[in-house]
Parts: sequence; structure tokens; C-alpha cells
Amino acid sequence: MNEYIDKIKAIASGMGEVRIMEVCGGHTNSIMKYGIRGLLPKNIKLISGPGCPVCVTSQSDIDAAIELALNHIPLAAYGDMMHVPGSKMSLRDAQARGADIKTLYSVDQIINDRKRVFFAVGFETTTPMTAKLLSEGITVFSSHKLIPPAMKVLVTEMKIDGFIDPGHVSTIIGEDIWRTLDIPRPQVISGFQPDALLRAIYRLIVLIKEKRVEVINDYEEVVLPKGNMLAQALIKKTMKEYDAEWRGIGVLPKSGLIPRDPKLDARLVFEEIVSKAPAAKDNGCRCGEIVRGMIEPRDCKFFGKECTPERPMGACMVSDSEGACAIAFKYGRSLSE
Repeated sequence: MNEYIDKIKAIASGMGEVRIMEVCGGHTNSIMKYGIRGLLPKNIKLISGPGCPVCVTSQSDIDAAIELALNHIPLAAYGDMMHVPGSKMSLRDAQARGADIKTLYSVDQIINDRKRVFFAVGFETTTPMTAKLLSEGITVFSSHKLIPPAMKVLVTEMKIDGFIDPGHVSTIIGEDIWRTLDIPRPQVISGFQPDALLRAIYRLIVLIKEKRVEVINDYEEVVLPKGNMLAQALIKKTMKEYDAEWRGIGVLPKSGLIPRDPKLDARLVFEEIVSKAPAAKDNGCRCGEIVRGMIEPRDCKFFGKECTPERPMGACMVSDSEGACAIAFKYGRSLSE
């Protein structure tokens, strides 16, 4: 580990400010846990990106799922989604009011429960599990997102010199796809251990210094050139792209996935109920700015006060493995430390 710290300090000497975005929330967790930002020269800035699927799920989708549950539609969702505040309540609150909502740890828990709607969130990593449910005839309310479209937008909106590409996402989509996406910045696919992240940062700085827009796979033990082709085929068979709404970013063309079969798309099957969901309300939470890397959690006046993991005001305080606010709260550090 010290080897790469020394290499980073040597190559960064004399460079101006270098801004690197780690896209994956899992990377943010590791960076915070091991205090990696504090080991870097002051001119090397790591920025947390929109790599938390819970955090980028739109308020309107959360409110729609709550509306389904309150209207006696049996629902299922992963645990983190239960705590995300909607405009009026969370799924956990709806459950306390008698709504039939099952908390999942694996989609296998509902694979034979055809009356239950799955509220699906996640990036490319968890999409194959949703695709499996669709292949079994389970109705899905999909809020799945695709990472590359968001990266393209962020490059145009803010100064980013390079990306640490998400390791888990890359296991599904593969290494080669990154070279076709017209993201005009150097990228390194990284693992999650501190030495892997420091090596990825060093390799990115080399590319940036030499002005080389390339993609390096530094996670070859897991990420194959073509990715998981079986998972890709199942996703393509059961899902299609659509213009998805991202919290804090807005609607991005072809950045989400919904069921191909309209009879399994809860947005269409229960359109009348979904249309009655309340309009999103602004409670002052700045999660949208945080997922875009514009501010740090401590810049929000509610952080650690009115907003804590026990009483989250916004989605970024929910997932302690991927949400920037929850991670910063857990480790007691700002994102710049």
C-alpha cells in the first residue's frame, strides 16, 4: 500500500488539481473506511459520484411504490428501500399502517409469489436478479438505472479528470463496453481493497498526466472483457431501456430499464393507482447535490442533526454501505478526509 502512496506523491508533484470521481458507492465506502483521501497529496481530489442506487431512485418512484402498498397491492423490496423517506412516509411507515410489504434479502424469496409486485432498484449489478423474476412471470415496478449515461452527463456538468469505474457493474457489462461509450476521460476499473484503489488512483494519474484517454481493467480477476454474457442475455430478453428519472440529475435518455412485457410492468398494470401518488416535496435535503459530487454531506445543515441513519431525511443517509451521508456519518469523516 505504501508503495502506491509514494508513487502517487511522486507523480502528482508539480501537477495542478486532479479531480477523480469514484462512481461506485462501494468504492466510497472503502475510501472512507481506510481514510484513503487523507493519504493523498492535497492536489489529488476524490469526488463521490452517483453510485448508490437507493440514493438516485427518484422521489416520484418511491412515492408511487408507497401508493401501491397503501392501495392493498402486495409489495416486496430490498431492505434499504424500506427506510427511504417519501413525500409523506416511507415504505416502513406504510407497512406499520398495515400495508403488505415483504423485505427481501434475495429475489428467491418471492420467485413463486406471483401476486406480489417487486419494487426493483439497482444498477447493472442487481438487474439480472430482476430479469430472473420477470422470466418467471413476477410483476415488477422497476427503478433500475444504468451507470454510463450518468457518467456522460457529469463530465459535461463539472470538472472531472478521470473515473474509477465501478467494479461490480463491470462484472456484468464487461471491460470492453467502456471503450465504446464515448466518455472522454481516462478510466480504471478497480476492486475494493485499499491497495487496489490506491493502485487504480496511481494508474489514473499517470493517464491524466500523459493525456491518454484509455480504459484500464485493474480488476481482471473478476471483470472479463465481455462481462457476464448469460446475465446480459437474460436482461435483454426481459427488459428494455427507457428515459429514467435520477434524483438530483433529472431525466436521462435511455438510462433505465423496465419490463419488456407490459403485463409485467407495474407502472402500466397499476397506472391508475400510480398516477395518484403525491407530488414530490422539497424538505431541504441536499441528497441530489451530493450524488452529483457538488457538495459533501457536512455541507447540508441537517447532516448528523435532524438527519441521522435512525431518522433519515433523505436517501443518502439510508444505505451505510453506499450512501455518502450514511458512510460519512458511520466513519465520522468528511468526504475530503
